[in-house]
Amino acid sequence: MTWRALARIALKTAILFILCNLIFVFTNGMTIVERLSLYNLVVPGRARLPYGENPAESYNLSLDSLPAMLASHTVARPKAADEYRVLLIGDSGIWGWRLTPDATLSAQLTARDLRSADGRRVVVYNLAYPIQALMKDALILDAALAHQPDLVVWFVTLDGFPLDKQTYPPLVARNAKGVRALIAQYELPIDPRDPAFVDAPGDLLARSIVGMRRPLADWLRLQLYGVSWALTGIDQAIAAEYAPLASDLDADPTWNAIAVPRPLTPSELAIPVLAMGEKLTRAAGGRMVIVNEPIHISRGANADVRYNSWYPRWAYDSYREGLERACGERAWTCLDLWDAVPADYFTDSPVHLSPDGTAILADALIPIMIPKG
Repeated sequence: MTWRALARIALKTAILFILCNLIFVFTNGMTIVERLSLYNLVVPGRARLPYGENPAESYNLSLDSLPAMLASHTVARPKAADEYRVLLIGDSGIWGWRLTPDATLSAQLTARDLRSADGRRVVVYNLAYPIQALMKDALILDAALAHQPDLVVWFVTLDGFPLDKQTYPPLVARNAKGVRALIAQYELPIDPRDPAFVDAPGDLLARSIVGMRRPLADWLRLQLYGVSWALTGIDQAIAAEYAPLASDLDADPTWNAIAVPRPLTPSELAIPVLAMGEKLTRAAGGRMVIVNEPIHISRGANADVRYNSWYPRWAYDSYREGLERACGERAWTCLDLWDAVPADYFTDSPVHLSPDGTAILADALIPIMIPKG
C-alpha cells in the first residue's frame, strides 16, 4: 500500500462522506430515520412513551422526537377490525410513575376485557408523559390522532393549566415548529416568541449527519434498548424506597407565586388548549372525555389550608369551578374524579398512585370506557 493509494482512499472516503451528508440534508433525512423503528417488527412495541432518567437501568431514555416515540409504541400497530381504540393522555401519574407496565392504568383497563356496544374489544393505550402542561399533552395528541382513536381520555390537574408554564416541558420547547403551528392555527394565548423555545438550526451543517449526531444517537439507543425491554419488560428504574407523602402541611396558601387567595381567572388558565384538543379529536373522528384526575387529600395539620403539598384549597377549588364551567359552556364530556382515590393509595407525589389506587381509578372510569354505541 503506497502513500498515493492511501491518499486516493482518503479522498474517496471524504467525497462519499460529504455526499452522504448532502443527501441527508436535502432529503430531510432525520424525518425519515425517526419514523423507522425495530419496535412492533423485531421487538415488541413499548407499553408507554419512552422516558427515562437512568437509561442503563431502565432500558429507556427521554428524547425529543415525537415520531420516534410513537413509532416505538404499541399504538403504531395497525388497528384491528374488532378494536375500539382508546388513548390516555396525561402526566406522570397516568404514565405510571413507580408502576410496572402491567400495573398502569392502561394495562388494568385493557385487562378488564371490556366490550363496546357492537362487540369490539376496548384496547387502551398509554400516551401519557411526565410533567404537567396541557400544551405537552396537546402536542402528543396532535401526533397520535393519526393512529385512529375512537376515544381520547385526557387527564388533567391544576398544575397543568397555568398559561405561563405551557412551554416549560422540554418536549414542548424542543418541538417549537409544531407548537408554533398549533398556536397560530388555533389562536392560542401562548407567546410564539417565548424564549423557552429551542429553534431547529437552519444551516446545512446543522441539518447534516454530523449536525444531527445527537438525535441520531438517541434514536439508535432507543432501538438498541428495545432488545433489553423485550427480554426483561423493564422500562423504568423503580427505587425500592421513597419518601411517603406528608400528612402535616405548611400553612402557606401560595400557589404559582400567588400568595393572596383569590378566584383564578379564565385568562390565567390554558382552557383554550383543552378546546383545541377537543376540536382535533372530533376532526379525527373520535370523541374526548376530560377527567380531572385524583389527587392526594391530606387529613393532617393545616388540611384546612391545603389539600396537599401542591395545592392550597382556594386555588384548587377555584380551578375545579372554572373547569366545570368550561365543560358546561362548551358541552364537553367531563368527569371530576379529584377525590375518587383515598389518601393511602398514593405514593411519592399528589398524583402518583399505587397499583391498588390505579385499580380504584380504573373502576371509576369503566362507565365512560364502555361505549354506548
